[in-house]
Amino acid sequence: MDTMNTPAGTAATGTDGAASTKASPRLISSSKVQGTEVYGASGDHVGEIDHLMIERVSGRVAYAVMSFGGILGMGKAFYPIPWNALKYDTALDGYRTDVTRDQVESAPAYTGGETFDWSNEDWNSRVHEHYRTPPTYLPYL
Repeated sequence: MDTMNTPAGTAATGTDGAASTKASPRLISSSKVQGTEVYGASGDHVGEIDHLMIERVSGRVAYAVMSFGGILGMGKAFYPIPWNALKYDTALDGYRTDVTRDQVESAPAYTGGETFDWSNEDWNSRVHEHYRTPPTYLPYL
């Protein structure tokens, strides 16, 4: 398919009709970030991204959520990491961070079976304090 001749403002589609998710140097589809490996500063494997939490109004990514444990998805724990704690490393084809796996596993988390309130400002503050990162967003008034 020739995507170079796709009119501006329209999405290129594949043979199945789905919008193309080919990354550009600046942009990547969130579907391509899911499953991306995360490495510590010394190159040790920390985990992989399960999903992202995106601010509705600004469109900015607030958290990359990593998950560990569980059997067949049950009992899995989710660990949000502030997006500003990750930097993409092209040589690794993954994200590099100063965060260790032990630090992630001792961070505020929630399980897949519980209803989680992302608007809880106390919890958001604790996550950022744990990772020593500034909040990435301002609460809506």
